[in-house]
Amino acid sequence: MQAAVLREYGEPLDVTDVSEPDLEPHGVVVDVEACGICRSDWHAWMGHGEWADDQVPLDYVLGHEPAGTVVAVGERVASVEEGDRVAVPFNLGCGACPECVNGHGNTCLDGHALGFERAAPGAFAERVHLPHADYNAMRLPAGVAPRDVAALGCRFMTAYHALEHRAHVGAGEWVAVHGCGGVGLSAVQVADALGARVIAVDVDDGALSRAEAAGADETVRGDAVDVPSEVEAITGRGAHVSLDALGRAETCRNSVACLRERGTHVQVGLTTDAEKGAVSLPTDAMTRWEVDFLGSRGMPPTRYDELLGLLEAGDLDPSVLVGREVGLDEVPERLAAMTDYETEGVEVLTF
Repeated sequence: MQAAVLREYGEPLDVTDVSEPDLEPHGVVVDVEACGICRSDWHAWMGHGEWADDQVPLDYVLGHEPAGTVVAVGERVASVEEGDRVAVPFNLGCGACPECVNGHGNTCLDGHALGFERAAPGAFAERVHLPHADYNAMRLPAGVAPRDVAALGCRFMTAYHALEHRAHVGAGEWVAVHGCGGVGLSAVQVADALGARVIAVDVDDGALSRAEAAGADETVRGDAVDVPSEVEAITGRGAHVSLDALGRAETCRNSVACLRERGTHVQVGLTTDAEKGAVSLPTDAMTRWEVDFLGSRGMPPTRYDELLGLLEAGDLDPSVLVGREVGLDEVPERLAAMTDYETEGVEVLTF
């Protein structure tokens, strides 16, 4: 089968023939119909994460936002059948450890990250293996297109988990979103669906226009104003919840600084080699105003049905974020385009 393989960090992916995925007794093989291209793929391609013992291996297939059709089923799989249309979460749980059993499969003690670890090759490929399928496979609602689910991808599940499960965003609250790439635009749409009033912050007018289309009530051009002061002026006292979707030191600190008393910051953006996993914070002010700082990663597979339900009901529409569909041969170029933020909304590989 054809796949896009990482040979050297920062060098174009090699689109070539690779072996078919091995079928484990507890897994299934999925014929990939669509796979989102995410900034986390860019971090992996660049070789980031070494500072957190999280660097992806070389000679490896990236891609972690697939949807498609099951074409082979392991002998121990009970609830998934050939022909099922499924979404594949990137944070793969084992289904048996204390975290999985208690509904926190995104922090599974024995889990793997699809498209980031040798044990779980990714989905920039014609087919991908999904382990522990009874726990991880998420059936698609009837009529939902694989392209839209790929656009939903890790960005919407990350945004939904961050805002609904971690920050517990309430209707009428002010939510500031810093960085309007894929996960940031998803956070704008999710916050709007939860009834929040949303402020989108970015340095690109096109990104801010897409944020308005996704439901932002206000937009802030981050390189033209003092962001915390502008958010305070809009809200009166600061945001209730603020989310850093980019992972730069400046956006992280702006997110914390734009909060009101007892506000909540959520970190979803991963840092680059400029920060190497660490950002200094105004801890005295955070203590004085009882500001919460939360980390958030993916979403437990057992709660994926909440997100698919919103999609089926029409409360979320990831299709409006799709800027481009590409073929496998175009993936290397589109990944490289993320270096200078030259991508168009959410870009999706389709077969």
